[in-house]
Amino acid sequence: MTDLIDDPDGSTRGWGVGEADSDKSPAEVAGSIEALLLMAVEPMGETELAQVIGVPETVVADALAELAAFYDETGRGFDLRQVGGGWRYYTREEHAELISRHVLEGQQSRLSQAALETLAVIAYSQPISRARVSAVRGVNVDGVIRTLLARGLIEEAGHDQDSGAVVFATTSYFLERLGLRSLDDLPPLAPHLPEVEDLEAELSQLAETPTHPDPETTVSDPDHTGLNSPEPPLPEPVEGREDA
Repeated sequence: MTDLIDDPDGSTRGWGVGEADSDKSPAEVAGSIEALLLMAVEPMGETELAQVIGVPETVVADALAELAAFYDETGRGFDLRQVGGGWRYYTREEHAELISRHVLEGQQSRLSQAALETLAVIAYSQPISRARVSAVRGVNVDGVIRTLLARGLIEEAGHDQDSGAVVFATTSYFLERLGLRSLDDLPPLAPHLPEVEDLEAELSQLAETPTHPDPETTVSDPDHTGLNSPEPPLPEPVEGREDA
């Protein structure tokens, strides 16, 4: 849709979304960015903001950086973060207890322990199939996978090259909920935990180790001649009978 704008000389020109006005400064578009981000239901990227406002992307990037710095310097109760591939407002961590008591307490739909464990396995091992997640946790995870899919925290990410099974990965919404820019920002696992590859190799080695028979109860007869077979037991004598 194109709006008609009157120029100072009295003529009328068209102005459509995506037409960049390179004359605007970051300070001049800051208010527009704030308005859009306040109404956004998900993070908005710099490209999208630039297209909507009609300015170059570099102007939007500078304005976002200036806004974020301004909120930090003035100690506002919220900050501007870049998460999940876009920008969004968040309340500051120091006000979490206050907000929880006033708004969120008793209203949060929390994930179960099983769902959190499954989500952690997927986050650190993605892309990963349902069967492998189930093997790691030692239980069936079909119901939990459906819950995480419904919450938008994971998604199908193709198929395993060997088995053809569907594999799963976390979504941008997962990053947004955790306040992360990318998966590289995930906290490292405990250093004493073994690597997945090392653990799998060790388990495979144990599975391939043959069970050695007890040498005391086994008689070796490599030539199958029967010479080393144990002698059959002698018959028990029959009482009341004498040999002739």
